Amino acid sequence: MQSLQSKASEWSGVDLADAFAIDNTNLFQKLGLQTFINLSTNFYNRVYDDEEEWFRSIFANSKKEDAIQNQYEFFAQRMGGPSLYSQRRGHPALIARHRPFPVTHQAAERWLHHMQQALDGTPEIDADSKVKMTNFFRHTAFFLVAGDELKKNQNQQVPCKHAASSSHQTCKNQ
Repeated sequence: MQSLQSKASEWSGVDLADAFAIDNTNLFQKLGLQTFINLSTNFYNRVYDDEEEWFRSIFANSKKEDAIQNQYEFFAQRMGGPSLYSQRRGHPALIARHRPFPVTHQAAERWLHHMQQALDGTPEIDADSKVKMTNFFRHTAFFLVAGDELKKNQNQQVPCKHAASSSHQTCKNQ
């Protein structure tokens, strides 16, 4: 069986070294919390205004303000900042938390479209940081697509480097 990481690399076109280059720089120290707040606000404004009803419907049961906070806290934590997300919500467990949603190739591409626009619309993010973040986001989006295939196997162990700040942990796909 092909690993989730290798599927994510194949489908995203981003190899592991590029996907996790965010671990070589503390982007939180470099960019600051407000930049992550701005990015997530920019992103979710685009998502909730998306012209495609099928995509908007994925987020219909979530309050925009909560989605923004969850995302910027996760990004800040994952990119070198304090454990804001984990303190409030517990382990990120990305695959498990995205289980209720249709995490398809089409949805990943649409999500990435909005994230790229949000990155481009957040001037505080320099070009080098933007490349690192784009590679991480692209790989992670397709990691979640690969993880979506595991829904049928409730006890599958899933590598969680996407959620862990510096170690390779395994998370039970719950």
